[in-house]
Formats: sequence, structure tokens, C-alpha cells
Amino acid sequence: MNVVIVDDHPLVRRGLTSILSLDGSMRVLGEATNSKEAMELLQATKPDLALVDLRLADESGLELISEAIRQGSTCKFVVLTSSTEEEDFKRAKETGVDGYVLKEALPEELIHALKIISKGRKYYDPGVFDMLMKTNEHREKVSDFDVLTPKEREVLIELGRGLSNKEISQTLFVTEFTVKKHVSQILAKLELADRTQAALYANVKGLVKYVIH
Repeated sequence: MNVVIVDDHPLVRRGLTSILSLDGSMRVLGEATNSKEAMELLQATKPDLALVDLRLADESGLELISEAIRQGSTCKFVVLTSSTEEEDFKRAKETGVDGYVLKEALPEELIHALKIISKGRKYYDPGVFDMLMKTNEHREKVSDFDVLTPKEREVLIELGRGLSNKEISQTLFVTEFTVKKHVSQILAKLELADRTQAALYANVKGLVKYVIH
């Protein structure tokens, strides 16, 4: 997987390059410090994935991503940030990013996230789940996995793995209609807003175990 790094801090760029070089399947094609350099780098290298800082000095990483997408870039975009603000996460989702990773993530967590994204799935840092739940403290009491039926638990775990309804139906040998019903029940019982929150819930609770080859 060919990657470019967009961050205005030299030490962060060097650190990310070192981390990604530990994995033989990833190759860093270049680095950029601002939007102008990033657009030139994206056009010149056409990477599979761009790791973009949320805030680039006085510029916005999300605006850069939006402009790149508008100009036809087909690479996957992952936001790397220290922000745990709900508004930042919501804007990132609306922009259409493929991943949202906190800078406090361990090196192996970052590599794990990028591999998930490279397979066509979304990845949101589990730390984001804590941030979302803090804004909805009345939901904290609903944390008992036992409120779900066995089949709903299975569906929740697959949601946590980032599978679509069709993929879940194939994995669990049930119809897509049945999966949709289970998803609705999961969201209602756990008082979660959408499948993104359900996926984050499953990961934070340690229900999901990935095997990366």
C-alpha cells in the first residue's frame, strides 16, 4: 500500500514514516506540510492512502481532503488528530474520510487501522467512542451486553468488524432483511444513534478480535 503523509510537524512526519516502514506492505511515497504541497504530492504520486493531520498550521486538513476529492482524487483519506471534539469527528465523517485515528494511538494500532481501511472498511479510533458517549451521559447506564439476544450479539460483533449488512448476512447465514431487523434492535436496546456508534461500542467493549495476515 502506497502512502503519503500530510502534517506540519517534522517530528510527527518522521515518526509516522518510521512506524509505517516497520510494515513490509506499506511504502511512504512522500510528505507534505501544507495544502499546496499536499495537492501537488497527491497528483504526482497517486497514493492508495493519505494520512492527513486535522489541523495544518492555519489550514484545515478536512478542507484539503474535500478539495482533493473534488478534483478527482481516488485515494483513501485518514485523519490523524489529537482532537477529541465531537464536532471535529462529525465534520470528518461528513467529509467522507475513511478513517479517524487519534495521535495517542500505539504504532501497532495505527498499522492495524490502515490495514482495515485498505480492505475497504472504515476505521474510527475507539477513543472516539468515549468522546461521543461523554456527550450523551444518560446513555452510560446502558452498557450491559446481556440486553441483546445471542444473534444480536453476533451481529454487533460483525458491525464492529466493519461489515455491511450483506456481508453480515453471508457470514451469519441469515437474510439481509433479518440483519436489518437485528441492527435496529441493537441500536434501540443500547440507545445508540447509528451503526457507527454500534461499531465503536463493540470495539471499546473488546468484543471484536481481528486477525491480520
